[in-house]
Amino acid sequence: MTSLKAQKVATDIVEICARLHRRNMLAAADGNISYRISDDEILITPSGIAKGFMNADQISVINLKGEVLVGKPSSERLMHLEVFKSSTKAKAIIHAHPPTAIAWSIAQPELKKLPSDCLSEVILATGDIPFVPYARPGTQQMGDVLKEFLPQHRALILRNHGAIAWGEDMDEAYRGMERIEHSAEILFKAKQLGGLHPLPAEEIKYLYELRKTIGDILL
Repeated sequence: MTSLKAQKVATDIVEICARLHRRNMLAAADGNISYRISDDEILITPSGIAKGFMNADQISVINLKGEVLVGKPSSERLMHLEVFKSSTKAKAIIHAHPPTAIAWSIAQPELKKLPSDCLSEVILATGDIPFVPYARPGTQQMGDVLKEFLPQHRALILRNHGAIAWGEDMDEAYRGMERIEHSAEILFKAKQLGGLHPLPAEEIKYLYELRKTIGDILL
């Protein structure tokens, strides 16, 4: 990675990984982040490296065909490639393991999404946060199960595995991951304290209409 842009992006990826690690959304060598720096060049975190203690020189490079150009990229790169192929606006992708969000996917297998009708910010920021069916890690299936949710969703929970958020820049992708876990935590605590009570139907309708004027960018 000789270009100044690639070096800057690699440094940003390292910082985001450290931030996710501090928030307990990454452990050991879990998770991966990618950034598309050109039409056919993608920076992606390496396989088998503790993301919270990584350095920029360890970042790998692949192309849209999945061919390895530099380093040893994440074994879950096929999932990232599907997001880039299905979502033309995607520049940055974060896959992490936010504990509360994953717990929801395990404990509530009947749910299709987080109960967004309880939280105005979930509706405004994401529309919905769906649960994506389980897929075997490191396989093409991880990309295949995402297809029906893209590009309309930018924040998703991968059932029994983790979560993924993409954005038009790194900050947006990070905000998406924060939104997933923060919303999951609030809803979990509400359920413990007495139950989930949705907003009135007319208010839910209003919020979805308001979101149309805001657009898809994660708040």
